[in-house]
Amino acid sequence: MLLAAAGAPASLAAQRFWRTTLYPYVYYSSIDGVWGAAHFSKYSPIGFAERPEPNSAAVTLDASASTQGSYAVVADAQAPAWWKGWRAALTLTAARANRLGYYGLGNATVYSADSVTPGRPYLYRVSRTTGTARLTVQRRVVGPLRLLAGAALQHTDYRDLPGESIFARDRASGAVDSSTVPFDDTQVRAGVVLDTRDNEIDPHRGVFAEALYASGTGYTRTTAAARVYVHPVERLIVAARLAGERMGGTPPVAVQMVMESSEPPFIAVGGYRSLRGYYDSRFTGPGKLLGGLEVRYALIWAPTIVELKLVGFYDAGRVFDAGRPVRLTSDGLHKSGGVELAARLLRNSLVVVGWGKGSEGSQLLFGTTWSY
Repeated sequence: MLLAAAGAPASLAAQRFWRTTLYPYVYYSSIDGVWGAAHFSKYSPIGFAERPEPNSAAVTLDASASTQGSYAVVADAQAPAWWKGWRAALTLTAARANRLGYYGLGNATVYSADSVTPGRPYLYRVSRTTGTARLTVQRRVVGPLRLLAGAALQHTDYRDLPGESIFARDRASGAVDSSTVPFDDTQVRAGVVLDTRDNEIDPHRGVFAEALYASGTGYTRTTAAARVYVHPVERLIVAARLAGERMGGTPPVAVQMVMESSEPPFIAVGGYRSLRGYYDSRFTGPGKLLGGLEVRYALIWAPTIVELKLVGFYDAGRVFDAGRPVRLTSDGLHKSGGVELAARLLRNSLVVVGWGKGSEGSQLLFGTTWSY
């Protein structure tokens, strides 16, 4: 296919055509055990031009389920380069995280392995179900600077797992407002994005920075984040991330558990996208601070075809209670480190597996994107 494309007339590069992929896969996570998944994609390739976007447009459907009762069905339509100067995304999600972490609210919540007994095996777990419709539109203003506008509708519900749990305790005491379980959220957001990455799926160099403001049902959210990618020598890439978020109003636990992004929001603080080595949603609060450093070295280096990278990483993060300012500080930071193996095939397929360790143990890691 690659040889045929290389010999194609130049005029074909400007034509829009669609390709289809369909494949199953299986993976394992420390939290949910064995996952079975299937991926369907219909996409329009960029062509021969060297551009950072993975494709002109794509429609994908991902469905997965785990042996622990979790599942996710995600229908996604992306148009990062279909219209000149514009990009749009619409995502519909139905998911259940059947073993989501919940340890209480705040940065100093305590985990004790001895507290988990056969009589209360899910003391630090809760089942969360979400249904989401999320729309994002971006418009290039000048160079790599874009304006963003978006909206989302989300329904979130929690279900107690068998036995005693911290979540049930906090709901009974009022620390978790029972009137927000379930919680229906209507959100609008706006912001600016600066993006100079050479490749959006697997960047070697560039900067990605964003400043976002969102208003939801009873709360506001202000988020700022920056990622830097440096390519000092051929096989070495160094990546760093710094991000912070604060919330106003009365945000319920459903929205405190996630951090906003111009890309899909993610669980924070704890888990693959925020603090590897800690259980998903290990620390919950309205304010969040994240930092990280990665060193990626290519064991196999054929950038247009395949790259296999060995990665060492260090993450740090914490949450802040309501009414406290989010600030750069070394106080109260939770830290983790680990290693990963990442494989990128052709332009837009990436798989990452790894191991992360924090002060409370370790986690196996799996992702189809970089952590950041």
